[in-house]
Amino acid sequence: MDTSSLGLPLVHAGKVRELYALEDDRLLMVASDRISAFDFVLEPAVPDKGRVLTQLSLWWFAQLGDLVPDHVLSTEVPVEVAGRAVVCERLTMLPVECVARGYLTGSGWLEYQESRTVCGVPLPEGLVDGSRLPEPIFTPATKAELGEHDENVDFATVAATVGEETAATLRDLTLAVYARAEGVARERGIILADTKLEFGQRRDGTIVLADEVLTPDSSRFWEAATWEPGGRLDSFDKQYVRNWLLRESGWDRHSGQAPPPLPPEVVAATRQRYLDAYERLTGAPLVLEAEPG
Repeated sequence: MDTSSLGLPLVHAGKVRELYALEDDRLLMVASDRISAFDFVLEPAVPDKGRVLTQLSLWWFAQLGDLVPDHVLSTEVPVEVAGRAVVCERLTMLPVECVARGYLTGSGWLEYQESRTVCGVPLPEGLVDGSRLPEPIFTPATKAELGEHDENVDFATVAATVGEETAATLRDLTLAVYARAEGVARERGIILADTKLEFGQRRDGTIVLADEVLTPDSSRFWEAATWEPGGRLDSFDKQYVRNWLLRESGWDRHSGQAPPPLPPEVVAATRQRYLDAYERLTGAPLVLEAEPG
């Protein structure tokens, strides 16, 4: 994807997305095909990944419109980024990664093994990796700078950062979005184990759902038919890439060295998982158009 011909001021470049300034204080948000894991941007990119993130987010925003406003203003974008970009509001982003978990895995599972809690939320004994929680929980994290690690925190830390009222609103919205999405995914044979949301504020204080939502980059999607707590957790997300890095690549994540390039078969399998997630959730295949020359 070549965005150099856009001729727009670059506002921010993240691991996956770029933001460009438009007139009237609007932004053009472009999703690349880059994929990240363990705070590294990996090589090579995964073809069509940016389209999946953008189109699936748009589909989810439509399912969630009665719960929370979103930042999308238009899908009329320059031809160079058609299908992988949206025009959105410029918001004051809240410095909290809003995570909802309905199942125990990942960093939550690691913390549970040590303390029987996740982000200060006590959990019962006897849970295993992949266990369904008694009820979904809000497990926020601090937003880290590019290349740094997000850090799981408790609700009190969020309240101290953004204020008690805003923290409560973020928690309630995050759990409401998760509950809606978990039900939608379950009807389609997919378990939504957890998801990460980002929110911003308008000048009038309205809290708005922003960035991406409920994609394979920001969520864990498992195959419900094969889900086995403590055993199989077949995924439709980038956990497949994380597993390859940790189990097969020979890379030591604590070495400080960049991960090795992804083999072609891992890239192809990752791409297919993203496309499968889109099709299973929306009920239709992603329309793939040729990139402009």
